[in-house]
Amino acid sequence: MAANIVRLRGGAWGSARRFGLAAYRKYSSGGGSPSVPLTSPLPGVPKPVFATADGQEKFETKVTTLENGLRIASQNKFGQFCTVGILINSGSRHEAKYLSGISHFLEKLAFSSTAQFGSKDEILLTLEKHGGICDCQASRDTTMYAVSADAKGLDTVVNLLADVVLQPRLSDEEIEMTRMAVQFELEDLNMRPDPEPLLTEMIHAAAYRENTVGLNRFCPVENIEKMDRKVLHSYLQNYYTPDRMVLAGVGIEHEQLVECARKYLLGVDPVWRSDKPKQVDKSVAQYTGGIIKLEKDMSDVSLGPTPIPELTHIMIGLESCSFLEEDFIPFAVLNMMMGGGGSFSAGGPGKGMFTRLYLNVLNRYHWMYNATSYHHSYEDTGLLCIHASADPRQVREMVEIITREFILMAGAVGEVELERAKTQLKSMLMMNLESRPVIFEDVGRQVLATNTRKLPHELCSLIGNVKPNDIKRVVAKMLRNKPAVAALGDLTELPTYEHIQAALSSKDGRLPRMYRLFR
Repeated sequence: MAANIVRLRGGAWGSARRFGLAAYRKYSSGGGSPSVPLTSPLPGVPKPVFATADGQEKFETKVTTLENGLRIASQNKFGQFCTVGILINSGSRHEAKYLSGISHFLEKLAFSSTAQFGSKDEILLTLEKHGGICDCQASRDTTMYAVSADAKGLDTVVNLLADVVLQPRLSDEEIEMTRMAVQFELEDLNMRPDPEPLLTEMIHAAAYRENTVGLNRFCPVENIEKMDRKVLHSYLQNYYTPDRMVLAGVGIEHEQLVECARKYLLGVDPVWRSDKPKQVDKSVAQYTGGIIKLEKDMSDVSLGPTPIPELTHIMIGLESCSFLEEDFIPFAVLNMMMGGGGSFSAGGPGKGMFTRLYLNVLNRYHWMYNATSYHHSYEDTGLLCIHASADPRQVREMVEIITREFILMAGAVGEVELERAKTQLKSMLMMNLESRPVIFEDVGRQVLATNTRKLPHELCSLIGNVKPNDIKRVVAKMLRNKPAVAALGDLTELPTYEHIQAALSSKDGRLPRMYRLFR
C-alpha cells in the first residue's frame, strides 16, 4: 500500500516537474486553482459540440406496398447488425376448416430444406457467414420468420427468407422428424411445473369456444399422424399470399430492402401454386365465456430436495378489447396496475410490490402462491385474466379473493397508483424497444394490422392521457360480460361456474353462501 502511495506521489510530482508547478496547480483541486463555478466553462477549454436529433423523421417507419400487395416496412437503427423477417397473417385462428395444428407444424418445419438449400445445416452455414441466426414463431394470429445478421448480408438474408417461406420442400423425412418434435413438446407441456402455457390455452378455449382465437394453438395428439405435405400445401396456398405478408426490417436502409424485395419476392411462384379459388377465413372472434376444467394430480409435478407443494391453479378472464380500439391503452394501464406475480420474487425484495395483486392479495394471504394479471389482445377482441394458485383445500377462498379484486377494479382509482402504473408501462415499453428484435416485431405486427406504425412517443402520450374515469369506464364495460374460467389440479373445492358468475355480478364480489347439513 505504501509503495502505491509513493508511486502516485512520484507520478504527480513528475507531472509538476514536466509542466511547471503553476500549470499543475492551475488544474488541480488544491487551494492554488482558480475558483471557477461548475455552471461556467473552464477557461482555455474548447466549447463542446453535442449531438442533436434532426426531428422525428429519422425515427419514422417507412412503408412501401409492391404491385403484388406485399408490404415492406423498415425502421432505421444505428448498428452493424440488422433484423429482417416476414410476418404473415396466419395462425391457429385460421384453422377452422383445416386440421388443427397446421401452424404448429409449420413453425417446427421452418428453415428446413428449400428449392435452393438442401438442408437446415446448409441454411445455418449460409447465415453463419454473416454472423446470423434465424427463428420462427407461430401465434394465434401471426406467423413470423426472422433473421438477425450483419447488415452487409441483406441480399443473402432476403433471398433466404423468400426461399424458406415460398419454396419449402417439406420432405417426408422432415415431416416425420417434426411429428416427433411436436409429440415431445406436447408431453413436455403436460409435465412442466409451470402451468401457465396450458392455462392460457384453456382460458382461450373457454372464452372463445370453438372459434377463432379459441382454437387450439398446439397440434392435438390425434392429428400428428394425419399431417402430410398435401394438408400443409392446401393451407399454404390460401394463407401464404403476398397481400397477407409484411417484409419488415430494422437497422437497414428502406430503399435497399425494397430493392431486395422486388428481386426475390415479386413475381415468384410458390411451390404450392394452384388455380383453385382462395378460401380465406375472415371470421370475427365471438366471445362466449364458459369454464374448462382439467382434473389433474399435481402432487408430483416437481420432486427433489425442494419440491413444489401440490397446488390448484385457477384463471378467471373477461373480454377486454382489440388492440385497434382506443380503450386498448386504458386496459394496458389497468393490467399494469393489477400487476402481481409469485409469492417469491426472483428480482429481490420490492420488485412490483406496489401493484394491487401484491398489496391486496399476496401481502395479506400468505397461503396464496401466485396472483398475476395478464392481458391478451388481438385485432378483433381481447382478454384480461387473473391467474392464481393455492393449496387445493383453499380454492374456494382463493376464487372469492380474485372475484373481489375484479369488482374492486370498478371502484376508486388512486391518483398515485394510477401515475405509478402509467410510469411503469412507459418504462417497460421504452426498455423493451431498446432491443432490435423487439422493434422488428413491433414494426411488423403494427404494419400487418394497420398499414402504419404508432411511434413510442405517441404511445407514451396516449398512456399519459389515461384518467381514473377511463379505468372505471372500461372496467364497467368488461364486468358486463360472462366470465371465462380455466381450472387445473385438484378441483374438489372449486365453486360452480354459476357461483363465480354471480360473484362477478354482485356489489362486493363475494361467492353465494353454501349451507351444509353435514360437514
